[in-house]
Amino acid sequence: MSWKIDRGLFKYDFTDYHAVLCVPVDADVKDIRKRYLKIARRLHPDSNANASPAEKQLATELLSKWVNPAYEKLSADRTRAEYMVVLSQMGKRLIQDSSTVELNTDLARQLAGTPNVDHAYKSAIAKIAETQYDSLEKVLQIVAYVSELNLVYLMRTAGKSFAASQQATQSQIHTGVPTPNKATNTPPPAPPAPPKEDSVAIQYLRRAQELLGKNQLAQARVELQDAIKLEPNNSRCHSLIGVVYLKQNQSTMAKVHFDRALQLDPNDETALKGKRVLEQALGQKPGGSKVTSSSNGGKQSDKSGNGGLFGGLFGGKKK
Repeated sequence: MSWKIDRGLFKYDFTDYHAVLCVPVDADVKDIRKRYLKIARRLHPDSNANASPAEKQLATELLSKWVNPAYEKLSADRTRAEYMVVLSQMGKRLIQDSSTVELNTDLARQLAGTPNVDHAYKSAIAKIAETQYDSLEKVLQIVAYVSELNLVYLMRTAGKSFAASQQATQSQIHTGVPTPNKATNTPPPAPPAPPKEDSVAIQYLRRAQELLGKNQLAQARVELQDAIKLEPNNSRCHSLIGVVYLKQNQSTMAKVHFDRALQLDPNDETALKGKRVLEQALGQKPGGSKVTSSSNGGKQSDKSGNGGLFGGLFGGKKK
């Protein structure tokens, strides 16, 4: 069985955990837990006593590889807050790239044009959830189907705060790009100043930089996630965690945090360098055009992670 999904939000280097559990993207933690428990009971070995060995193995793999990670991501405050940042940013990205988005199912195309998108979307998700895990061989096809509905919903509601019903994490995950003022000449607010020495996040930033210097990426990421939880509008926190994701080859997450850092501080040097590195790694020049090899065998971008593309992000010595 192939575990690869290339439809919906999965096409954008993103794991759509809401599609795995078949819950709306703005579902609250209580509904997510209720849905998870229902799926877990369906996939538990005790519920498959009469199944073939192959079916039991598939149920176990679905639970361990997809369902459990989805619940862990969406139930923990820290990881959930970060995940919702990505959803908010992806909605804006999708609306910008709407002309290139292809929809493969009739239901997704209908959702793209229906007037009452909230009702139609949530009704469709609820209906699909009733039978999502009935046929284990078709589960990933259904996940892809749901993810395409999630993609359309994000496009239709771009800019909406998906955490409106989750007040406990709302202040952490707000990333809406300010809408240009209409009929007014009021200048946009100045970006926040860099963190001061008494910033509550400064200790986390220092520890994260030390860990990055030792290439201990997982630990650095934890420190920065804590820093963002304390100061969600600290550009330095976002630019540094963008570096971590970049080094971990998670390009979508890296771009989200670099964009957020530059939204907060357009002069953030780490974010500016990180975006240039990301564009090179994706084979693009700044602005989105593809990098092509010169006919005379000229220099090509350094793709090495050992001091090449990543080496200049901090302007420090190579380790």
